[in-house]
Amino acid sequence: MPFANFKVIAGTLDEKQKEKIVTRTTELYVELYGERARANTMVLVEEVPDGGWGIGGNVLTLAVLEGSPDD
Repeated sequence: MPFANFKVIAGTLDEKQKEKIVTRTTELYVELYGERARANTMVLVEEVPDGGWGIGGNVLTLAVLEGSPDD
C-alpha cells in the first residue's frame, strides 16, 4: 500500500489545501504504480503544534519560517 505522511504547522492549511495534498499525492502514486494503487493509497496530513519541531537542533516556529523576528 502506498503511504505518504505530510507534517505541517497547525493552522497553516485550510481543508481545501489538505484535500489538494491528498488528491495530488494519490494521483502521483497512480502515475507511478498504475490505477491499482488508487484504492490503496493512504495520505496522512498531520498538524504539528507551532514550535513542536525543529531542524539542526533549533526549534522552528511559524515566525521563524516566515522570517519574522522573535518576540
